Amino acid sequence: MTADDGVWLYSITTDSIGDAQLAGVTGVADEPVRAVASAGLVAVVGTVSLSEFGQDPLQRNLEDLDWLAATARAHDAVVAAVLRHGPTVPLRLATLYLDDDRVRLLLDERQEEFGATLRRVTGRSEWGVKAYGDAKALAQNVKEEPSATGTAGKGTAYLLRRRAELSAQQDVERRAAGHADEIHSALRGHAVDGVRRQVTDPVLTGKRAWMIFNGTYLVDNARVDDFAALVSALDTERPGITLDLTGPWPPYSFAGIDG
Repeated sequence: MTADDGVWLYSITTDSIGDAQLAGVTGVADEPVRAVASAGLVAVVGTVSLSEFGQDPLQRNLEDLDWLAATARAHDAVVAAVLRHGPTVPLRLATLYLDDDRVRLLLDERQEEFGATLRRVTGRSEWGVKAYGDAKALAQNVKEEPSATGTAGKGTAYLLRRRAELSAQQDVERRAAGHADEIHSALRGHAVDGVRRQVTDPVLTGKRAWMIFNGTYLVDNARVDDFAALVSALDTERPGITLDLTGPWPPYSFAGIDG
């Protein structure tokens, strides 16, 4: 390393993982990643140039969506590679240290915290569940209010129709929210933990469907088949609701760790 280099931190894992398991894995700067060990833990890191990943250039680069997407993919690929060899605590994107000694100090000072988190995620994986609603299908079972526009003037009739339309829309949204609550409750009962996330803008998902629910769940690997079967059952039994299961993912949502 030189004075122009920094250390990019990908994840924390056990000391059973070392350079041999990381051979051939490259990181966000196409650099070979390596293991930095201390206190019975291993930090998986890579040396990166501060001219690209230092504070000021990094801030500019983070505003470049193409650069951000490519960097996030490379970061996640390293975390996934570590996960294939054992439990891992993934670190958020752009966690940098000046040198390996600072990384070792981090492991020493937060040994208990990292150890507890590793025990929590061992033998478990993160799964995502999204639910999409069909507004027309959900509206079919909404009781319609009797029309009162027959004898009303044009202006009054228009206002009455708009009020009825808004009322029907609100009913559909309430039904969708009720489905979302029930889905989360059922899935949470089959997982170690579960977190509801903000629904994603269709522009970001590439889907035009109406997302009504977005959740992530920490699931025992031994119960993944049961969890997937539950998602399938919830999808089948709710007309107008479609569920999408993704995973397994590194346990970003349940690590609770910042560098």
